[in-house]
Amino acid sequence: MAVDKTNKFSEDEDRGKSSTIRYGKIATGLGLATAAAFGAVWANSRARDVERNGPPSMIDWNKVRDIAERMNPETGATAEWRNKWTTYYSELTLKVVPIIEEYANTKLPRQLNTVRAVSRNEWVEANISSFRQLFEPIERLNRDSMGSSSAAMQAMVGGFNQLLVSGEMGILLGYLSRRVLGQYDLSLLGREPVADGRVFFVEPNIGGVVNALNLNGDEFRLWIALHESTHAFEFESHTWVRRHFNGILERYFSYLTEDLQNMRLNKQRLNNFLRRIRDNSQGSSWIERVMTPEQRTLFSELQALMSIVEGYSNHVMNAVGEKLMPNYNTIKERIERRQKDRGIIDKLFIKLTGLDLKMEQYRLGEIFVDRVVELKGIDFANLMWDRPEYIPTLDEIKKPELWVKRIEKAQAA
Repeated sequence: MAVDKTNKFSEDEDRGKSSTIRYGKIATGLGLATAAAFGAVWANSRARDVERNGPPSMIDWNKVRDIAERMNPETGATAEWRNKWTTYYSELTLKVVPIIEEYANTKLPRQLNTVRAVSRNEWVEANISSFRQLFEPIERLNRDSMGSSSAAMQAMVGGFNQLLVSGEMGILLGYLSRRVLGQYDLSLLGREPVADGRVFFVEPNIGGVVNALNLNGDEFRLWIALHESTHAFEFESHTWVRRHFNGILERYFSYLTEDLQNMRLNKQRLNNFLRRIRDNSQGSSWIERVMTPEQRTLFSELQALMSIVEGYSNHVMNAVGEKLMPNYNTIKERIERRQKDRGIIDKLFIKLTGLDLKMEQYRLGEIFVDRVVELKGIDFANLMWDRPEYIPTLDEIKKPELWVKRIEKAQAA
């Protein structure tokens, strides 16, 4: 009898399971139908938006801002806080500028009166403005490429692309805004010539590093001011540098947009692109694997320029800082250790975004400038800012003696 009850219970349970599965399938079907209906309404709405306003932009900067700010919840900076720290950093730059001028034998043509202390989200906002200018050539390509598609296709594909790219950009800016300490911001590819760059100090991050590494706050902030003020010398005492930088970027974007346009709806071009990735598999970074030879040449020029921009600044910071700060070596040692002790997430993010390549070129640039100054002195090293032809190549950055020999020959001619 007990066995019969057990069997009865098992049969009821099986029927219950069948009913659950059956009703579950019905519910799932209804859910999918509802989702499809909502999706159709959304798609029709987006298609109507496309008909009224044109194809969606590749990047929704409002979404970028929202993602970055969500990664960095913080109370808004008060006017009192901003004025206090802006005054503090302005006084620091006034202190270091004459010292840099004396060491580099170079005059800064203006007073650094564009110093700003900013919160993380204010740094994000400032960089969104810069990125919008940089991405305008790609946005033009996006609008052109979507123009021949139907409104529905533009809404679907354009909306997906916008969601993906905006998310990636928001995460990148959100990540960087928690780590950047100072920034000399010279607006590139702007419509109007810019002579005076802004100097940002992200005080929440600076204060966090001071506390985490138990540093002398005044000395550490002076250390950062030295680095960013030297960037002002590089770009503002040698006005051709910005124009040259812009020229490289404009040519690079021109090649990039041409490359993407050629691949659009062209299977053979797409196959050539995939073949290029395979053939370039031995490249030093994933970024270089998708480049044409022309793009790679420009990328190398950009790397070389950024290497000496950062390397020269680090050299001056080291040369001057040791004389100004009793605890300079302690600061440098702890910062270098902090960079090496990054967590696994940070290391993965840096690798995926190519930021590890940027850090390596900074290190090589600093070694290059140190060696040139050791061999020939700071005045000879300053010749790299004399004209575009004197910028070292990547090979010369790795072997400073090659650059010294080339410049000596040019000077003797």
